[in-house]
Amino acid sequence: MVRILGGCMIFAGCLGLGLWYRSQMTGRIRALLGLEHILELLASEVRYGRAALPECFSHIARGLQAPFGEAFLEIGRRMEENTGLTFGEVFREVVGEALGSLPLRETDREDFLRFALQTGYADAQMQLRAIEQSAELLKGTRERLERESAEKGRMAVGLGAMGGLFLILLLV
Repeated sequence: MVRILGGCMIFAGCLGLGLWYRSQMTGRIRALLGLEHILELLASEVRYGRAALPECFSHIARGLQAPFGEAFLEIGRRMEENTGLTFGEVFREVVGEALGSLPLRETDREDFLRFALQTGYADAQMQLRAIEQSAELLKGTRERLERESAEKGRMAVGLGAMGGLFLILLLV
């Protein structure tokens, strides 16, 4: 009876590890979708609201989830204080901290923060193009991950289950 219970626990642990890995992959996809949504909001504020990027953040902050809502309010507040830092520096500092809690790779973070370096343009069309380029990079990564996710997710769960069975056979 103890052996059966131990075997079930080993199998459940290995299967749980496979399920956890699959959830990590889908978590990254969800995070990329959220970042794309933020860039779409910024682009619409620049395009239709005719506002400069620093002014857009206080407008957008109300509709964003937990880490980004506070971060965007902080960006708006710090840009109003005019501490001598450029918008790109403030954005990278504040949003970089918020991105730290998301399951993203460093390249994903850099793709999102890339447009902030190119915001010295007075022309709204150039700012809009910089935002759209960042969104296209994130979208390409997300679409690639979605294609690979289904196969890798099934494989991770299958390998977890097979690994659990193999361990049970080894220990019996």
